[in-house]
Amino acid sequence: MTTPALRTDPVHARATRKTMLKLIPLLCLIYFMSYIDRTNVSMAKTQFETDIGLSAAAYGLGAGIFFISYAFLEIPSNLIMYKVGPRAWITRIALTWGAVTVLMMFVQGEYSFYILRFILGAAEAGLFPAMAYMVTVWFAQHQRASVMGYIYLAPTIALIIGGPLGGALMEMDDIAGLHGWQWMFIVEGLITMAIGVLLWFKLPSKPSDAKWLTTEEASSMISHAGVPDESDKHIRGNLGKAFGRPFIVLLALVYFLNQISSVGLVFNIPSIIESMDVSTPFVIGLISGSVGIGATIGVLIMPRLFRGSQREAAWLGAMALGTLITAAAYMLIDSAPIRVLLILIGAIFIFGTLPLFWSVAMARMSGVVAAAGLAFINTIGLIGGFVGPYLFGIAETKTGDPATGFVIVIAVSVISMALLPFLARALKREDRERQLRGEQSLQAQLPDQSLDVQPTEGR
Repeated sequence: MTTPALRTDPVHARATRKTMLKLIPLLCLIYFMSYIDRTNVSMAKTQFETDIGLSAAAYGLGAGIFFISYAFLEIPSNLIMYKVGPRAWITRIALTWGAVTVLMMFVQGEYSFYILRFILGAAEAGLFPAMAYMVTVWFAQHQRASVMGYIYLAPTIALIIGGPLGGALMEMDDIAGLHGWQWMFIVEGLITMAIGVLLWFKLPSKPSDAKWLTTEEASSMISHAGVPDESDKHIRGNLGKAFGRPFIVLLALVYFLNQISSVGLVFNIPSIIESMDVSTPFVIGLISGSVGIGATIGVLIMPRLFRGSQREAAWLGAMALGTLITAAAYMLIDSAPIRVLLILIGAIFIFGTLPLFWSVAMARMSGVVAAAGLAFINTIGLIGGFVGPYLFGIAETKTGDPATGFVIVIAVSVISMALLPFLARALKREDRERQLRGEQSLQAQLPDQSLDVQPTEGR
């Protein structure tokens, strides 16, 4: 627990301001490009069908296969990062995934598409947990939620800017004999590689490496961040606590379903907009940014409404219900402007769930259980990121309408709502057990205290 003295330390306050201005923009910049480069393929979906004969189902599989390699290599990647340091490893991640993005220009058919998307996921794996690790090294506990909130804005802004940017690059069709989607991959991949080089020179791994901090300020950042409990490093004996506790399993399932909706929507929104008789790539990208606008509103507003609430599962249920209603309304209404507005509103619920969700998870985990449990939940969610685009692609292949994917959003929202009563009971059970463990720990100290008191009573 952070004491008032820690919060008012002038040296630490000064060092924190400097770090927020110097470090956070670098982390946001690379996280921004990660979302640009993993979702830019959505802008090329229709052109893939025309230029290389890629079906909607094949596109959905290739878009989602990124998350398979990403999910299963995330933990190994982070272990390497711990050994070599965040600066070197995040730079490596940026350079390799930027290079693979450039290589996407050589896609010729479904198999080359699958292979390059799989490699792209492997190259990018570990970026987010590496950034999260840096937050724990640099910032005090009471600051970490706010810092992660700032970092979370990077992907939501990328959803706003990425569409128009990709659409503008797609307008370069036939320049130098290349398709517009090839130019998009080249330019965005090279930008990522350039940022990777920038990180090598500008990103310090820890406070003592930062040139913008004095020795006193660096020491203050380190001391306020805290030293991990060395006795809590070993995962042996804690696997059951990390993976087998009911509330963790249920949270993982809820996150899995959320990612089916969010990733499926993000990877198909340009084709959904195009189905509204919008034909210009730049305009398609501009309107597609409505998802990012809704997502940004969601991650900024929902945590403030949720703050201090004890009805956590009910809040998650309300978000799922809001998603269901907007998706159903989209299927029932034909007006293009209203449909765009419903997409924006739906994104508020889908993405606004994320900070609420992680708040529920982090409140009940600490130490090695948190490290393993949060990684487990995130891995299951990333698998949902694979399933979402694939299901959207199958739905479009069967009906010929990309908007059919909203049926999937409705279905997973219903399943989420069905799981939430079980989650509510699991959370209450977990809280009771935590309270009981705390009481037992307190009682274990009482005999020693009674021995100290007895001599006084005998006088």
